[in-house]
Amino acid sequence: MNQQATPPAPADLEPAIIEALKSVYDPEIPVNIYDLGLIYGFEVDENYFVDVSMTLTAPGCPVAETFPGIVENAVKGVVGVSDARVELTFDPPWTMNNMSEEAKLELGMI
Repeated sequence: MNQQATPPAPADLEPAIIEALKSVYDPEIPVNIYDLGLIYGFEVDENYFVDVSMTLTAPGCPVAETFPGIVENAVKGVVGVSDARVELTFDPPWTMNNMSEEAKLELGMI
């Protein structure tokens, strides 16, 4: 009997998307963008399209033009994701309070 696998629910992709985001590192700080708190959130719709809201450590960041594309490509690489879009926002502005405990520990801040 040949059974087709049921595709995962969009929400089931979230752990893999987080891992993909954790594979992208800030060019100036040796910590991934997820633990730095640069990812404000993401949504996966019923068509497996991922919409990511993120910020940068500073509005004048030298990679502001290219970095969203790097993040989009990382998310698009997740099996099951149909497409992705990254929207940059600076509201609210990023602060060190956005960082995870793990990132603060890695940077010697705690």
